[in-house]
Amino acid sequence: MTQALAKVILKLLGWKVVGDYRNDVKKKLLIGAPHTSNWDFPLGILVRAAIQAPVKYIGKPSLFKPPMSWIMYPLGGIPVMQKKGQSFVQNVVDMYDDMDELTILIAPEGQRKRIEKFKTGFYYIADGAKIPILPMVLDFGKKEFRFLDLVYTNDNAGKEIPQFEALFRGVKGYRKTDSF
Repeated sequence: MTQALAKVILKLLGWKVVGDYRNDVKKKLLIGAPHTSNWDFPLGILVRAAIQAPVKYIGKPSLFKPPMSWIMYPLGGIPVMQKKGQSFVQNVVDMYDDMDELTILIAPEGQRKRIEKFKTGFYYIADGAKIPILPMVLDFGKKEFRFLDLVYTNDNAGKEIPQFEALFRGVKGYRKTDSF
């Protein structure tokens, strides 16, 4: 999809992109929340095209078999292959270590249901790969995709994960009753 077409569609839908995606930072982990609906994905694809960002997403290898592979790969999907004896987090850290440029989008909630606390994998991926986290607020109340400031981890998950959660607190998800 072209940048111009994506911008037109977002405008027709009433959405806007706010903040700086930081194209100058070649390796980063993008966390998007609240993730409450399957509609988050197509809107994210539109935003990615509108800002011309090479954002990828990850999934289990079974999602990348035909016929789904015909959709998953062209939309930026990367299967995370389980290496023997390694965790999912370590496998993603290894992907960052092996590439010169990589931005992966993760929903820190780990699911589309309302949750009270983020899962910790996003933090340990960024910390292990020594890359910054770029929080992106998906605000259905204001119809905004807001890119916040880059955050570098300091190896203190117990203190820092609640700070990430606070960035998204009160934001409206797709359903009016959903918010983090």
